[in-house]
Amino acid sequence: MTKTLLAEFTAREGAEDEVARLIREYALKVREEKGNLAFDVYTKSANPRAYWIFEAYRDEAAFKAHLNAPYGAPFNAALTPLIEEDGSVLTFLEPLPTPR
Repeated sequence: MTKTLLAEFTAREGAEDEVARLIREYALKVREEKGNLAFDVYTKSANPRAYWIFEAYRDEAAFKAHLNAPYGAPFNAALTPLIEEDGSVLTFLEPLPTPR
């Protein structure tokens, strides 16, 4: 079953350019992961410092492989002091079943 989530965070004032650079570089790596189906980065129109990242992985194993990728921890360590939250806020998503 596909593993789908939304990651959210807000860049601190003055850190916008560095956050954008970090997330662009990270997105390129994540999109190359064998089990990654989507890693789409958005900012809110009303608040361009607020990021929403839609992520989808082939299955739980692919998501776990993503979490264990060697570039993940350095990315999070660099990102955390640049954002308002303690880390990305993750919301796991489930598809709405369609009637048959």
